[in-house]
Amino acid sequence: MIGTLLTFLAVGFVTLVVAGIVLSILGSVFSIMVGLASFLLFKVAPYLLVGWVVLKLIDRRKRADSLSAADRRYLEGE
Repeated sequence: MIGTLLTFLAVGFVTLVVAGIVLSILGSVFSIMVGLASFLLFKVAPYLLVGWVVLKLIDRRKRADSLSAADRRYLEGE
């Protein structure tokens, strides 16, 4: 009977240790993911947005038929 109680105690202790390690790893991964997401959202995304807007404004100023003479010659095969 004492052996059974000690076995249950050992299994419970090992389970608590393993659960603690697993939760620690999950917490670390979650923390890294939140940090990476906040970095991308608040540091990288504004630069991408500004660059996209600038390119759209530049593209809007150009005409659709704005090939240079050298480009036309190259495309026509001369």
